[in-house]
Amino acid sequence: MKKLLLPLFVLSLLAPEVFAQTPEERGLEIVTEADRRDTGFGDSQAGMVMILRNRAGDESTRQLRVSTLEVSGDGDRSLTIFDHPADVSGTAFLSYTHALDADDQWLYLPALKRVKRITSKNKSGPFMGSEFAFEDLTSPEIQKYHYKYLRNEKLDGRDTYVIERSPAYENSGYTRLVTWLDQQMYQPLKVEFYDRKDALLKTLMLDNYKQYLDRYWRANRMTMVNHQTDKSTELTWNDYRFKTGLTERDFDQSSLMRAR
Repeated sequence: MKKLLLPLFVLSLLAPEVFAQTPEERGLEIVTEADRRDTGFGDSQAGMVMILRNRAGDESTRQLRVSTLEVSGDGDRSLTIFDHPADVSGTAFLSYTHALDADDQWLYLPALKRVKRITSKNKSGPFMGSEFAFEDLTSPEIQKYHYKYLRNEKLDGRDTYVIERSPAYENSGYTRLVTWLDQQMYQPLKVEFYDRKDALLKTLMLDNYKQYLDRYWRANRMTMVNHQTDKSTELTWNDYRFKTGLTERDFDQSSLMRAR
Protein backbone atom coordinates (compact mmCIF):
# COMPACT_ATOMS: atom_id res chain seq x y z
CA MET A 1 0.00 0.00 0.00
CA LYS A 2 2.81 2.43 0.87
CA LYS A 3 4.41 1.74 -2.53
CA LEU A 4 1.12 2.74 -4.22
CA LEU A 5 0.48 5.83 -2.12
CA LEU A 6 3.84 7.42 -2.87
CA PRO A 7 3.37 7.60 -6.68
CA LEU A 8 -0.19 8.92 -6.18
CA PHE A 9 1.10 11.59 -3.81
CA VAL A 10 3.76 12.62 -6.32
CA LEU A 11 1.19 12.76 -9.14
CA SER A 12 -1.10 14.93 -7.03
CA LEU A 13 1.73 17.43 -6.66
CA LEU A 14 2.50 17.38 -10.37
CA ALA A 15 -1.11 17.52 -11.58
CA PRO A 16 -1.54 21.32 -11.39
CA GLU A 17 1.58 21.75 -13.52
CA VAL A 18 0.76 18.97 -15.95
CA PHE A 19 -2.81 20.07 -16.62
CA ALA A 20 -2.42 23.85 -16.30
CA GLN A 21 -3.47 25.78 -19.41
CA THR A 22 -1.16 28.18 -21.14
CA PRO A 23 -2.49 31.73 -21.76
CA GLU A 24 -2.81 30.78 -25.42
CA GLU A 25 -4.88 27.67 -24.65
CA ARG A 26 -7.10 29.58 -22.22
CA GLY A 27 -7.65 32.36 -24.72
CA LEU A 28 -8.63 29.89 -27.44
CA GLU A 29 -10.97 28.08 -25.04
CA ILE A 30 -12.82 31.30 -24.18
CA VAL A 31 -13.30 32.47 -27.78
CA THR A 32 -14.37 28.96 -28.83
CA GLU A 33 -17.13 29.09 -26.22
CA ALA A 34 -18.14 32.57 -27.42
CA ASP A 35 -18.34 31.25 -30.99
CA ARG A 36 -20.40 28.23 -29.90
CA ARG A 37 -22.94 30.45 -28.16
CA ASP A 38 -23.39 32.62 -31.25
CA THR A 39 -23.74 29.80 -33.77
CA GLY A 40 -27.06 28.74 -35.28
CA PHE A 41 -28.93 32.01 -35.87
CA GLY A 42 -29.19 31.23 -39.60
CA ASP A 43 -29.67 34.72 -40.94
CA SER A 44 -30.52 38.20 -39.73
CA GLN A 45 -31.60 41.60 -40.96
CA ALA A 46 -31.35 44.95 -39.18
CA GLY A 47 -31.43 48.68 -39.73
CA MET A 48 -28.56 50.95 -38.78
CA VAL A 49 -27.86 54.64 -38.30
CA MET A 50 -24.22 55.65 -38.81
CA ILE A 51 -23.03 58.96 -37.34
CA LEU A 52 -19.64 60.28 -38.45
CA ARG A 53 -17.97 62.89 -36.22
CA ASN A 54 -14.87 64.86 -37.14
CA ARG A 55 -12.27 66.39 -34.84
CA ALA A 56 -14.37 69.55 -34.40
CA GLY A 57 -17.47 67.53 -33.44
CA ASP A 58 -19.34 68.14 -36.70
CA GLU A 59 -21.69 65.27 -37.57
CA SER A 60 -23.02 63.60 -40.69
CA THR A 61 -25.64 60.85 -40.58
CA ARG A 62 -26.27 57.88 -42.84
CA GLN A 63 -29.02 55.27 -42.82
CA LEU A 64 -28.26 51.68 -43.78
CA ARG A 65 -29.65 48.15 -43.89
CA VAL A 66 -27.55 45.10 -43.05
CA SER A 67 -28.30 41.46 -43.89
CA THR A 68 -26.21 38.53 -42.65
CA LEU A 69 -26.15 34.85 -43.59
CA GLU A 70 -24.45 32.03 -41.69
CA VAL A 71 -22.60 29.66 -44.01
CA SER A 72 -21.87 26.12 -42.89
CA GLY A 73 -18.13 25.39 -42.93
CA ASP A 74 -17.19 28.98 -43.75
CA GLY A 75 -17.52 32.52 -42.42
CA ASP A 76 -20.63 34.70 -42.54
CA ARG A 77 -21.77 36.63 -45.59
CA SER A 78 -23.11 40.14 -45.21
CA LEU A 79 -24.73 42.75 -47.43
CA THR A 80 -24.84 46.41 -46.39
CA ILE A 81 -27.00 48.89 -48.32
CA PHE A 82 -26.96 52.68 -47.89
CA ASP A 83 -30.37 54.36 -48.10
CA HIS A 84 -29.63 57.95 -47.04
CA PRO A 85 -28.41 60.62 -47.77
CA ALA A 86 -28.83 60.93 -51.52
CA ASP A 87 -25.11 61.07 -52.32
CA VAL A 88 -24.55 57.54 -50.98
CA SER A 89 -28.02 56.05 -51.59
CA GLY A 90 -27.76 52.72 -53.40
CA THR A 91 -24.16 52.12 -52.42
CA ALA A 92 -23.83 48.46 -51.41
CA PHE A 93 -21.08 46.45 -49.74
CA LEU A 94 -20.88 42.66 -49.97
CA SER A 95 -18.52 40.64 -47.77
CA TYR A 96 -17.67 36.93 -47.67
CA THR A 97 -15.68 36.07 -44.55
CA HIS A 98 -13.40 33.04 -44.79
CA ALA A 99 -11.75 31.18 -41.95
CA LEU A 100 -8.30 30.77 -43.50
CA ASP A 101 -8.38 32.21 -47.01
CA ALA A 102 -8.46 35.93 -47.77
CA ASP A 103 -11.93 37.43 -47.40
CA ASP A 104 -13.85 38.43 -50.54
CA GLN A 105 -15.33 41.95 -50.51
CA TRP A 106 -17.01 44.09 -53.15
CA LEU A 107 -18.34 47.66 -53.15
CA TYR A 108 -21.01 48.84 -55.61
CA LEU A 109 -20.86 52.55 -56.44
CA PRO A 110 -24.11 53.64 -58.14
CA ALA A 111 -22.66 56.91 -59.43
CA LEU A 112 -20.13 54.89 -61.46
CA LYS A 113 -22.51 51.96 -62.02
CA ARG A 114 -19.75 49.50 -61.34
CA VAL A 115 -18.62 47.00 -58.73
CA LYS A 116 -15.20 47.55 -57.14
CA ARG A 117 -13.41 44.61 -55.60
CA ILE A 118 -11.64 45.34 -52.30
CA THR A 119 -8.22 43.71 -52.49
CA SER A 120 -6.61 42.15 -49.44
CA LYS A 121 -3.99 44.93 -49.40
CA ASN A 122 -6.75 47.54 -49.01
CA LYS A 123 -8.65 45.83 -46.17
CA SER A 124 -7.10 48.17 -43.61
CA GLY A 125 -8.55 51.21 -45.38
CA PRO A 126 -11.58 53.13 -44.02
CA PHE A 127 -15.07 51.95 -44.93
CA MET A 128 -17.06 54.77 -46.56
CA GLY A 129 -15.23 57.50 -44.63
CA SER A 130 -15.93 55.91 -41.24
CA GLU A 131 -13.51 54.89 -38.50
CA PHE A 132 -14.30 51.25 -39.26
CA ALA A 133 -11.86 49.53 -41.60
CA PHE A 134 -13.00 47.00 -44.19
CA GLU A 135 -11.40 44.25 -42.10
CA ASP A 136 -13.53 45.30 -39.10
CA LEU A 137 -16.67 44.34 -41.02
CA THR A 138 -16.03 40.60 -41.28
CA SER A 139 -17.18 37.92 -38.85
CA PRO A 140 -14.48 36.99 -36.29
CA GLU A 141 -13.81 33.42 -37.41
CA ILE A 142 -11.68 31.59 -34.85
CA GLN A 143 -8.94 30.61 -37.29
CA LYS A 144 -8.33 34.23 -38.33
CA TYR A 145 -6.44 35.03 -35.10
CA HIS A 146 -3.94 33.80 -32.54
CA TYR A 147 -5.20 34.20 -28.96
CA LYS A 148 -3.81 34.92 -25.54
CA TYR A 149 -5.70 35.20 -22.26
CA LEU A 150 -4.42 38.20 -20.29
CA ARG A 151 -6.54 38.47 -17.12
CA ASN A 152 -9.97 38.80 -15.56
CA GLU A 153 -11.09 42.38 -15.03
CA LYS A 154 -14.19 44.38 -14.14
CA LEU A 155 -15.40 46.88 -16.73
CA ASP A 156 -18.25 49.21 -15.77
CA GLY A 157 -19.16 46.79 -12.98
CA ARG A 158 -19.25 43.72 -15.25
CA ASP A 159 -16.88 40.75 -15.02
CA THR A 160 -14.87 40.29 -18.19
CA TYR A 161 -12.16 38.15 -19.72
CA VAL A 162 -9.42 40.24 -21.31
CA ILE A 163 -8.18 38.48 -24.45
CA GLU A 164 -5.47 39.49 -26.89
CA ARG A 165 -5.94 38.60 -30.56
CA SER A 166 -3.19 38.76 -33.18
CA PRO A 167 -4.30 38.54 -36.84
CA ALA A 168 -3.21 35.31 -38.51
CA TYR A 169 -4.08 36.69 -41.97
CA GLU A 170 -1.90 38.87 -44.19
CA ASN A 171 -2.17 42.63 -44.79
CA SER A 172 -3.96 43.47 -41.55
CA GLY A 173 -3.67 47.05 -40.35
CA TYR A 174 -3.30 45.78 -36.78
CA THR A 175 -0.60 44.03 -34.79
CA ARG A 176 -3.09 43.03 -32.09
CA LEU A 177 -6.55 43.62 -30.66
CA VAL A 178 -7.32 43.54 -26.94
CA THR A 179 -10.93 42.55 -26.15
CA TRP A 180 -12.90 42.81 -22.90
CA LEU A 181 -15.39 39.91 -23.21
CA ASP A 182 -18.38 39.84 -20.87
CA GLN A 183 -18.31 36.64 -18.80
CA GLN A 184 -22.10 36.23 -18.84
CA MET A 185 -22.99 37.10 -22.44
CA TYR A 186 -19.64 36.09 -23.96
CA GLN A 187 -19.88 39.25 -26.05
CA PRO A 188 -17.34 42.08 -26.35
CA LEU A 189 -17.79 45.27 -24.32
CA LYS A 190 -14.58 46.96 -25.44
CA VAL A 191 -11.92 46.40 -28.09
CA GLU A 192 -8.60 48.21 -28.44
CA PHE A 193 -6.92 48.19 -31.87
CA TYR A 194 -3.14 48.58 -32.13
CA ASP A 195 -1.61 49.71 -35.42
CA ARG A 196 1.37 48.26 -37.28
CA LYS A 197 3.74 50.17 -34.98
CA ASP A 198 1.91 48.65 -31.99
CA ALA A 199 0.54 52.06 -30.95
CA LEU A 200 -3.07 52.37 -29.79
CA LEU A 201 -5.07 53.37 -32.86
CA LYS A 202 -8.76 52.93 -32.03
CA THR A 203 -11.12 51.87 -29.27
CA LEU A 204 -14.52 50.28 -29.89
CA MET A 205 -17.16 50.39 -27.15
CA LEU A 206 -20.27 48.18 -27.38
CA ASP A 207 -23.35 48.61 -25.19
CA ASN A 208 -27.16 48.47 -25.00
CA TYR A 209 -27.12 44.72 -25.55
CA LYS A 210 -30.39 42.93 -26.20
CA GLN A 211 -31.04 39.19 -26.41
CA TYR A 212 -32.91 37.68 -29.37
CA LEU A 213 -34.47 34.22 -29.72
CA ASP A 214 -33.62 33.69 -26.03
CA ARG A 215 -29.99 33.12 -27.01
CA TYR A 216 -28.26 35.61 -29.28
CA TRP A 217 -26.94 38.87 -27.86
CA ARG A 218 -26.50 41.93 -30.06
CA ALA A 219 -25.14 45.35 -29.15
CA ASN A 220 -27.55 48.10 -30.19
CA ARG A 221 -24.78 50.71 -30.10
CA MET A 222 -21.14 50.58 -31.19
CA THR A 223 -18.81 53.58 -30.94
CA MET A 224 -15.39 53.55 -32.60
CA VAL A 225 -12.98 56.34 -31.58
CA ASN A 226 -9.78 56.96 -33.50
CA HIS A 227 -7.21 58.25 -31.00
CA GLN A 228 -4.80 59.39 -33.71
CA THR A 229 -7.28 61.57 -35.64
CA ASP A 230 -9.84 62.41 -32.90
CA LYS A 231 -12.60 61.25 -35.26
CA SER A 232 -15.34 58.80 -34.28
CA THR A 233 -18.13 56.72 -35.78
CA GLU A 234 -21.25 55.62 -33.91
CA LEU A 235 -23.48 52.78 -35.13
CA THR A 236 -26.99 52.46 -33.70
CA TRP A 237 -28.84 49.27 -34.63
CA ASN A 238 -32.61 48.76 -34.79
CA ASP A 239 -35.30 46.32 -35.91
CA TYR A 240 -33.27 43.11 -35.61
CA ARG A 241 -34.96 40.11 -37.24
CA PHE A 242 -33.66 36.55 -37.34
CA LYS A 243 -34.37 33.46 -39.46
CA THR A 244 -36.02 35.53 -42.19
CA GLY A 245 -35.42 32.99 -44.97
CA LEU A 246 -32.40 34.57 -46.68
CA THR A 247 -30.39 32.29 -48.98
CA GLU A 248 -27.00 32.41 -50.69
CA ARG A 249 -28.68 33.92 -53.76
CA ASP A 250 -29.41 37.03 -51.68
CA PHE A 251 -25.65 37.42 -51.25
CA ASP A 252 -24.27 36.80 -54.75
CA GLN A 253 -22.51 39.57 -56.66
CA SER A 254 -25.62 40.39 -58.69
CA SER A 255 -27.33 41.30 -55.39
CA LEU A 256 -25.12 44.40 -55.34
CA MET A 257 -26.69 45.62 -58.58
CA ARG A 258 -30.17 44.77 -57.28
CA ALA A 259 -29.66 46.71 -54.06
CA ARG A 260 -32.31 49.39 -53.57
